[in-house]
Amino acid sequence: MRQKKSTLGEHLALLSVKYGVYPNEVFQALVAAKKNERSVCGNLHIEYRGKLKDEIIFLITKNNDVVAQFRVEEEFLLRKDNPFESWMNSDKIKRKIAKQNNDSIYTLIRDLRAGMKRVNVKAHVLEIPKPAQVHTQFGNTVMVVNAIIGDDTGKVKLCLWEGQIDSISEGNHIEVKKGQVCVFRGEKQLRLGKNGALSVLKGNQTGKAQMATVR
Repeated sequence: MRQKKSTLGEHLALLSVKYGVYPNEVFQALVAAKKNERSVCGNLHIEYRGKLKDEIIFLITKNNDVVAQFRVEEEFLLRKDNPFESWMNSDKIKRKIAKQNNDSIYTLIRDLRAGMKRVNVKAHVLEIPKPAQVHTQFGNTVMVVNAIIGDDTGKVKLCLWEGQIDSISEGNHIEVKKGQVCVFRGEKQLRLGKNGALSVLKGNQTGKAQMATVR
């Protein structure tokens, strides 16, 4: 499967969504495979198959089954400014992410990707910093806080506004339903958006103590 340079980033993004790895991880694995002939990226095995003029040929497999074989221009592998986040923000990738997410599936924090919508997460509240005042585009002042939540796989900031802030406490086990993943100042954030919901779970797994839904 030969990919044009203009669509290679999107192809790597599709692989990342389908197999649960980040585009930058796939890119770095390609670089490593070129150098060492083989590399591993999550459950994917990448093999350097040779060079044709200025293009490098790679074979990607999973459990010995072929996932893809394609050519990459050598210059692409030398770039330091590949726009990984923009690859994830194309309409095609967003539709793919939306199709994979539904209410019965929970995403681990390590698997959160910029552009994800309607994502469900269960985590513990690790830290709630002091709320800060921010001025909105409508001229009013509101309180906002970026709480730190985490599971066994990592941590992420959860952006909370006004009344949402008092709905959780440090140590709570919480559930975020239909959230969205954004990037703000270079950091991933989990937000509730217009349709998201936040609840505090009883015990470690199930039960809801309270619900705060953004309107």
